[in-house]
Amino acid sequence: MKFSTDRSYADPEAAARKLLEIANTVEAIQDGRIHIEKINGPMLFKEGASPTEYKAGLDLAVKRGWLLLHESCTYVKFTPAGAELFA
Repeated sequence: MKFSTDRSYADPEAAARKLLEIANTVEAIQDGRIHIEKINGPMLFKEGASPTEYKAGLDLAVKRGWLLLHESCTYVKFTPAGAELFA
């Protein structure tokens, strides 16, 4: 008997890739900024990720150098390495 369900974004790699896909669909505003709510809303509510899964994915994307998270945590920007993933 199985009581728990498999979570799609339990793997931080999968969560980070999905975050990048979502960020790639968002139109960036001044200086390439993508407001954080433009990616966390779809990730949490449309894709069904938990806040922990979302944070792990975002942290991994920043750690791998795909996204830059501003110190205020209000926006992200693609790095050249992150932009290359969609070139």
